[in-house]
Amino acid sequence: MALALVGGAALGAAFQSLLTAVIKVSKKFAGFNSILKKLEATLESINPYIQEMERLNDELDRPRMEMEKLIQILQDGEKLIQDCSRCYCYQRIGYANKIKALDASLLRLFQVDVQAQVSRDVKEILAILKSNGFNWNYRGVSDEYENLGSCNAPGPPEFMVGLDVPLKELKRRLCEDGEPRIVIRAPGGCGKTTLAKGLCHDNEVREYFKHILYATVSKRPNLIAIITKLFWDEDERVPKFQNEEDAANQMELKLKKKEESGAVLLVLDDVWCGSESLLAKFKFGILKSKVLVTSRNEFPEFGSTYNLELLNEEDAMALFRHSAIPQRGSCNYTPSNSLVKEIVGHCKGLPLALEVVGRSLHGKSVEIWRSRLMKLSEGPSIVDSETDLRKCLQSSLDALNDEDVMLKECFMDLGSFPEDQKIPATALIDMWAELYNLDKDGVHAIANLHKLSSQSLLNLAVARNDASEIDGWYSDAIVMQHDLLRDLAIYQSNQEPIEERKRLFVDLTGSKLPEWWTEEEQPQSSARLVSISTGEMFSSRQGDLQIPETEVRWCNMQIPDPEVLILNFNQTQKKYKLPEFIKQMDKLKVLIVTNYGIAVELTNFSVLGSLSNLKRIRLEKVSIPTLCNTSMELKNLEKISLVMCYKIGQAFASSTIQIPEMLPNLREINIDYCNDLVELPEGFCDLVRLNKLSISNCPKLSGLPEGIEKLANLQVLRLRACVGVSKLPDSIGSLHKLSFLDITGCVKLSEMPNRIDGLRDLREFHMRRCPGLCELPSSVKNLVDLESVICDDHTLLLWESFKQSLPNLTLSVREVSTDWHLL
Repeated sequence: MALALVGGAALGAAFQSLLTAVIKVSKKFAGFNSILKKLEATLESINPYIQEMERLNDELDRPRMEMEKLIQILQDGEKLIQDCSRCYCYQRIGYANKIKALDASLLRLFQVDVQAQVSRDVKEILAILKSNGFNWNYRGVSDEYENLGSCNAPGPPEFMVGLDVPLKELKRRLCEDGEPRIVIRAPGGCGKTTLAKGLCHDNEVREYFKHILYATVSKRPNLIAIITKLFWDEDERVPKFQNEEDAANQMELKLKKKEESGAVLLVLDDVWCGSESLLAKFKFGILKSKVLVTSRNEFPEFGSTYNLELLNEEDAMALFRHSAIPQRGSCNYTPSNSLVKEIVGHCKGLPLALEVVGRSLHGKSVEIWRSRLMKLSEGPSIVDSETDLRKCLQSSLDALNDEDVMLKECFMDLGSFPEDQKIPATALIDMWAELYNLDKDGVHAIANLHKLSSQSLLNLAVARNDASEIDGWYSDAIVMQHDLLRDLAIYQSNQEPIEERKRLFVDLTGSKLPEWWTEEEQPQSSARLVSISTGEMFSSRQGDLQIPETEVRWCNMQIPDPEVLILNFNQTQKKYKLPEFIKQMDKLKVLIVTNYGIAVELTNFSVLGSLSNLKRIRLEKVSIPTLCNTSMELKNLEKISLVMCYKIGQAFASSTIQIPEMLPNLREINIDYCNDLVELPEGFCDLVRLNKLSISNCPKLSGLPEGIEKLANLQVLRLRACVGVSKLPDSIGSLHKLSFLDITGCVKLSEMPNRIDGLRDLREFHMRRCPGLCELPSSVKNLVDLESVICDDHTLLLWESFKQSLPNLTLSVREVSTDWHLL
């Protein structure tokens, strides 16, 4: 595929000249076609680096001599290609080898030298910014607003039916009539989001709008977080907003700038009643920018309304059949058309009901089909209200109860997490391992998620395609759920009196507190799972008004028996204090704390000191400098997961107690996306019972300590996408029980330890995207128990020469996929 002109500078001109010559000669001389196509692909892959180098050199005013070596290689390459076009037949083999050598030299250059130069230039720019008072992290986003997700539209719907007319009408109103703001209105479960996704991926829409930005708003939105997410388009640097008004003003400036290159479509999905003030911030006076909103409500002061109708009978039948009746393969029972019609009739054209009911009947016997029809016939028409829709969805939930009681319990637990938020599968694994005695590696938990996904009761995305038999690592597995299905889980859980509920969901994100919250004598709950969600009301500051602490304090909740506690919060205050009532939870086994707003400091860790049964802690997007400032001992803690956390090093360095004394039985540590982690605390090397150590996506981590050899029981070591790691310690060869090693994405890693043959139990080795590795130590031939190496084309070549020495070895080339944004 031909590339666009890189630029007018010397580097860009040399690059373009080489590319043009390659394409021209490839078309003209069939004898060189295959190797020239490979060279063209290489040039395509390095084009972004060329552009980045030119930009950085211009910004930093680098001397021309830094580019001379590369320019000369490109110019020599062009001359070689031109000579090929004039060579004789007997010379072609020689020229073919020269083209292969050129291709290899370009790959080496851009995998090591150029990446190092770009990295140096980026760091210099960041240093300049920091010296001028700006605090940017490696992705160009202010730390406290980091990791809010992509502003790209989710992936296109897998199956769309009955939306052709609405799609055509919306395109006309947006593109031809020029309506600036449109609200797609319909009850829940009617396909508003599906229509919005389909619109975003329509070819005509994508041609008309050069920029499409997408954000999910939800019931209790955080305007600054939404605008920050939208600012993240193309990795733009995001300033620290002073307030909501400043954020809205910055957003409008950004849209005006984007308009210079084409029209902008902004999609705000799932906007709730009462969001008028938020929508007012998106009423821009910009001619080329359009805003599309999906909601159950009208907002006449914001924009015109498009009422999305229910599916007609033909389309409803098509959607139901797609969900319920296998398209290929055998089926024990194929329902009659009349039976299908009756069931579809009870769903009244609601896509969510049709899909969920259909999936629950997929592959089932005639008796189950008839039973479902009888249950649906007992209630009123589901179009009467959302309550009636819930009854329809309930029939599918009841089917789970008949087949797999635990599966229904797992579904109900999903109500523990906030609406429209991605649920990490690892959090569910931690919960279910203790609540239902599932395996600790998560195999059964992921299997349950797949079953629920097959019933359309949730959406599951697993980006990995390198699953291991040894290590159950699911940090990239994410769950999403329709808000009506989440409401169903909460509704069902709340049917019992508080004293008898298995789960207690406490929502403190709004202005209304539960009736029992302020009671002097609170109900005694026996719930095994407690989820508490807090919002702005727990902020100690609203504008310039200081709110007395007594007005926003935790109440003294009486919940002695929970085994799992989930704390969700989204607020603007800088500190979040763990509630004192945790001390009473003697049976607590799992603590999950997740921040959905700006990064805040988590305090009051001392409340955990008395919890003798606590086994798993998961903290996400919090700063933890005081984690170890107390003398608490977590003697039975087995696993700690720190995701997007800050000041980990400070937390353990300032400990008033030795780490092995504080965590004597710790078996597993997971650290993911912790951007300020520079080195692993030395005390971790004294955790002699540790079996798993996973560190991923930590760009500033420089390496592992030599003392890692003391982890004699370590079986799994993951150092994944840690781009700052340049070498592994030689002492790693002392980890004689290590069976799994993953260094995928360590792009600066330039050598492997010579003592690597000390890993005598190593069975599986993942090493993709390690372009700095040019050779392996000869000692790898002694890894006689090594069964599998997961590699890419580059690292595959490093292992080829050792295959004869390792007869049990299987080399597998796999690519890394990351499809979270498709949810």
